[in-house]
Amino acid sequence: MDQEMETLRGEIDQIDQKMVELFKERMAVSAKMAGYKQAHHLPTLDAGRERALLGKVAEQAGEELGDYAQSMYRTILSASRSYQNSKLGLNSQTYGHIRQALEQTPDLFPQRAIVACQGIEGAYSQIACDSIFKSPTILYFDTFEHVFKAVESGMCQYGILPIENSTAGSVNAIYDLMTRHNFSIVRSARLKVSHNLLAKHGAKLEDIREVYSHEQAISQCAGYLAGLKDVKVTVVENTAVAARMVAQSERTDVAALSSRFCGEEYGLNLLAANVQDQDNNYTRFICISKNLEIYPGADRTSLMMTLPHKPGSLYHVLSKFYALGINLRKLESRPLPDREFEFMFYFDLECSVYAPEIARLFQDLEAESEQFRYLGTYNEVIC
Repeated sequence: MDQEMETLRGEIDQIDQKMVELFKERMAVSAKMAGYKQAHHLPTLDAGRERALLGKVAEQAGEELGDYAQSMYRTILSASRSYQNSKLGLNSQTYGHIRQALEQTPDLFPQRAIVACQGIEGAYSQIACDSIFKSPTILYFDTFEHVFKAVESGMCQYGILPIENSTAGSVNAIYDLMTRHNFSIVRSARLKVSHNLLAKHGAKLEDIREVYSHEQAISQCAGYLAGLKDVKVTVVENTAVAARMVAQSERTDVAALSSRFCGEEYGLNLLAANVQDQDNNYTRFICISKNLEIYPGADRTSLMMTLPHKPGSLYHVLSKFYALGINLRKLESRPLPDREFEFMFYFDLECSVYAPEIARLFQDLEAESEQFRYLGTYNEVIC
């Protein structure tokens, strides 16, 4: 390293030291401000004051550095609000529910339970269910919404729902239903999915003129299906239903994209194995319950938030994860049908429920968010 580089770095170190001292002074005054706001029943967030301050900072920094200065000050202001909340001793209602759940949840995840699944025997949801529970009693329902309702009403203790696939992406219908139902996630499972072309015994591949399957499976096998000539693709409720339809059909020119298990269950012949476009094809399922349950080893936390359609609203939330050193594993957005230009955001965080950062995060989000829902903390099994 040459002398000029050492000199420049020395200058930056001196400036950083001054900035840290000024930051400490600013936070000390911020703590005093928290006491004033508490005494006069004022909210921690003063949006008008912050907007004016950001404008002034940009003007003082000049045209070239204005945006950079605003970005830095947004982080400072977020830290200031968080510090004020901690000084006020605000307790997170969500974290209170978490502590209660930790005390009341058994040490062992239940092995036997009544579980709701969408579809019929042989569906991938059933396979995921059998990997989560040792001996479940499964009740099958026609739609995903019926699974939510079965759990919500208490008819079933748990429900199994597909939430995303490594090839086809998120199951949007599930995210939309999440906004309309009350539930908690207690476990998730990652199931390797292998789709197979199944037909009646005696049928040949060149005879097939129509293929039944679920839309997600069809999407995951798009490349293979495109290579079949003069074949119609028909969407049905799920892959197990597709296999049953083929088994019950009087036609010999139909086939189903489904699992090997369904081939055995419905007496079908395997025409082609593992026809998904990617061999590393996984579907992630969530296990939901009516009540909040948090079992030992829980290290994945799911949240839902409604954010306004304006610049910086998502950044404001993401900056909190970054400031607390919390890793974001998934971010999903869905438009709210009854609210123009507003979105529901779904977050999966990699953080233990016992980490102090979680309590602080919930405290900040509850104090500043328009709508915030904690969905649960759980661990994931690999099937």
